[in-house]
Amino acid sequence: QVHLVESGGGLVQAGGSLTLSCAASGTIVSIRAMGWYRQAPGKQRELVAVLTIGYSTTYADSVKGRFTISRNNAKNTVYLQMNSLKPEDTAVYYCNEAPPLNDYWGQGTQVTVSS
Repeated sequence: QVHLVESGGGLVQAGGSLTLSCAASGTIVSIRAMGWYRQAPGKQRELVAVLTIGYSTTYADSVKGRFTISRNNAKNTVYLQMNSLKPEDTAVYYCNEAPPLNDYWGQGTQVTVSS
């Protein structure tokens, strides 16, 4: 059974930084394309960043140049480094495969950016 556990969210002022972690069990992140997603209140969940098996990355236009997705194969963990945070980045952040599998959604981690 696959479990993806997100952590690292919190309350931060605009311009600040956070690093989110996604610890995986029951799957191996280095042999999957993995993604970070977010869902803001009243909005649909959206794709934020993707990391392929070969370390290629793709970002939503809204986060390009500010967010970086990476992984640690030994820890079977995927990260999202978020810099220059904006109030519009406020959302619950999730990790999943890319494209996502419905059974893999975890609880997410809340990121709140104050202005």
